Amino acid sequence: MIITVTMNPAIDKTVDLDVLQQGGLNRIRHVEYDAGGKGINVSKTIRELGGSSIATGFLAGGSGRTIERVLKESGIETDFVWADGETRTNTKVIEKNGKLTELNEPGPFIPKEKRDELLQKLVRYAGEDTLFVLSGSVPAGVGKDIYGDIIRLVHKKGSAVLLDADGEVFRDALEAGPDIIKPNRMELEEYAMPEHCGKMLHDLSDEGMLQDAGVKASEAELWEIAAGLQADGIRTVVVSMGADGALFLLGNYHVKCPALSVKAHSTVGAGDAMVAALACAWDEKLGEQETVKLCMAASAGAVTTIGTKPPAKELVEELAQKVIIEKL
Repeated sequence: MIITVTMNPAIDKTVDLDVLQQGGLNRIRHVEYDAGGKGINVSKTIRELGGSSIATGFLAGGSGRTIERVLKESGIETDFVWADGETRTNTKVIEKNGKLTELNEPGPFIPKEKRDELLQKLVRYAGEDTLFVLSGSVPAGVGKDIYGDIIRLVHKKGSAVLLDADGEVFRDALEAGPDIIKPNRMELEEYAMPEHCGKMLHDLSDEGMLQDAGVKASEAELWEIAAGLQADGIRTVVVSMGADGALFLLGNYHVKCPALSVKAHSTVGAGDAMVAALACAWDEKLGEQETVKLCMAASAGAVTTIGTKPPAKELVEELAQKVIIEKL
């Protein structure tokens, strides 16, 4: 059983235009609306790949009811905790050259009693046959330690946890020992502990600062960071690197895959699709090679879709045949 946890869902509004004119008039070519949030995107992709999951987390207001309705109509089981306020709307502006600008709202405040209600719900689902997928940002009120708390609670009942987060939430959760993590290159550069790579990369607080400072870990350093995380007890570490492909450390199986060549619309949702593939592979008990191919194919397929729509299963199966695995 797979449980996806989306602390801060959103209605994703994707806007296509030629060039974003800051301070000027912009004419939109196309607008797409999707039920979104990283965990929800994972559930949508799992469904498209033929699997099943239960989507939970926090919803609020009319936007929340819209998200719940869309998920149910898609055949995805839901079990959210309802809060006061309004679930956020996130706007993604995609220019013709593929450049992405994101405008993310903060989301509703979540009081302690609602936080506790979610934790109790997750513990009821926990068991040795359950994988929890913890994805994305957290809203005000729940605390940066929420993922760490969940990991410790469900581990007591034998569940596994797949973590895809960033910032302080990611760093705190690492200390709780998730079973699978899927950071992207920037997240690993920015937040990994300095003893793993010998650089104070985590002192730079966002992607722009990293780029301005010219900080970019080499592939060898990324391997070193990932191997250090494995040594700390995280069995599976997958690092997505965009156009440079991905690194896979699945137990003792360590490989790199170059990116697949596809006609891209945007990179929105590519990481979530890879997380969904990891979850499906865990649930179906796939071997290492099958897992790697599914991850690369799902991620590549996601960049061809509009908005945060999942890639079609047929496309993923076709792309999986083209994945190149380079053993180290």
